[in-house]
Amino acid sequence: MKIRRALLSVTDKTGLVAFARGLAAAGVEMLSTGGTAATLREAGLEVKDVAEHTGFPEMLDGRVKTLHPVIHGGLLFRRDLPAHEAQAAAHGIAPIDLVVVNLYAFAKTVARGDVTREEAIENIDIGGPSMLRSAAKNHAAVTVVCDPGDYAEVLREMKASDGATSSGLRARLAAKVFDLTARYDRAIADYLGGPSPRGSSFSCALPLAAGLRYGENPHQKAELYGRFSEHLEQLHGKELSYNNILDITAAVDLIAEFSEPTVAILKHTNPCGVGSGGDLLAAWDKAFATDRQAPFGGIIIANRPMTEALAGAIAGIFSEVIIAPDFPPAALDILQKKKNLRLMKLRSLPEAASRDVRSVVGGLLVQDHDARGEELAGSKLATRRAPTPEEQRAMDFGWKVVKHVKSNAIVFAGPDRTLGIGAGQMSRVDSVRIAVWKAGEAGLSLAGSAVASDAFFPFPDGLIAAAAAGATAAIQPGGSVRDEEVVRAADERGLAMVLTGKRHFRH
Repeated sequence: MKIRRALLSVTDKTGLVAFARGLAAAGVEMLSTGGTAATLREAGLEVKDVAEHTGFPEMLDGRVKTLHPVIHGGLLFRRDLPAHEAQAAAHGIAPIDLVVVNLYAFAKTVARGDVTREEAIENIDIGGPSMLRSAAKNHAAVTVVCDPGDYAEVLREMKASDGATSSGLRARLAAKVFDLTARYDRAIADYLGGPSPRGSSFSCALPLAAGLRYGENPHQKAELYGRFSEHLEQLHGKELSYNNILDITAAVDLIAEFSEPTVAILKHTNPCGVGSGGDLLAAWDKAFATDRQAPFGGIIIANRPMTEALAGAIAGIFSEVIIAPDFPPAALDILQKKKNLRLMKLRSLPEAASRDVRSVVGGLLVQDHDARGEELAGSKLATRRAPTPEEQRAMDFGWKVVKHVKSNAIVFAGPDRTLGIGAGQMSRVDSVRIAVWKAGEAGLSLAGSAVASDAFFPFPDGLIAAAAAGATAAIQPGGSVRDEEVVRAADERGLAMVLTGKRHFRH
């Protein structure tokens, strides 16, 4: 489909002049409006005003300029139907073969703290989405461009095909249009619906970021949508897998709990060791000591730039992914010797206010993301004995970690490290037993440790088992009908126990 006439009306002028010069060189007549026309004329390009083309003036402060049958007829009439051709000719409607439009920056406008409702309403684009949709519907004949990043490809095809574009390109560009207008309308609906995220419907439109080799298993197809790459940049190694991305997300969420130098090791989204220290190597030694077996094929994350010392320490361990805010050359040189090891630079932590979405039978479950950096100031002492300062630090550390362990979750902790972790058992006491066994396997003493539980102890047995293993303090939400029995068991064994009033199930 050869392009003879184009309509250009853009808010984002990036690359506009160079693209228009390419169109002019191909002999394309250009129609335009307002600021776009002014920009093109300033560049010395010949442009015809839309008002001149339609014979109808721009009016109502610019609200009506492209909403005209001559415009939409030129976009929508089918070139393969003689009846359409005859009607267009009878009404003086000339074909428009290319539409270049991007939209008023509504989302950016309403994101400003001082925006008024009237200003927001004026930034709802009507003509732009209408032209884009008309052109995209008739992509069998019309090329439509809503992203300056596609200018070069359009010009390449025109140059290679005597001013024409291919059906494949037109179809792909049309799909981008409908994705854009869906997201644009969603932003408007969210704004007009008020600040609450809970509405009468839920929708989510995210751009395709990558096609993945497969999902959790090789027989499952998978894709990544959204803006993952805004937060993480891959510096080295094999292509990320579906499971890698899940593990990376869990690792980033966990490390965001800590401000001091910290290293965490995860496997299948579960923490298997977390340590903090004066530097990353000291933190690593504590994290790795928790479990020297589980990290094989796991994820390692640090909240400080990777050091040469830490890189040397972890280089001998088979890991799938290593994450850090930066990788200085000396550390990078050590780790890049493993060609398949994925090295991920953590550019920025995603906002904690995101929502979780999971598929269920017939629909979706949507919830607020679990709180990050939780304060324990509102916790209540339940036992006769209060925790010592060291026990309090251990409880704080364990509480930060246990909320990231699959339920039923138990973490034995010291003031700056995990000592034993039990995850995902059907019975809480079994999670305690596993955590105690793992600590024994690692040769770590639980004497004087704090035990953290993501939900209440339904019976005293779990707490009794923790005390028998050496724990002297416990932190848990409380809320069981048997809380008094559990507290009594703690008092009988001299434990200090704090109730947070907040549960952290992770299914």
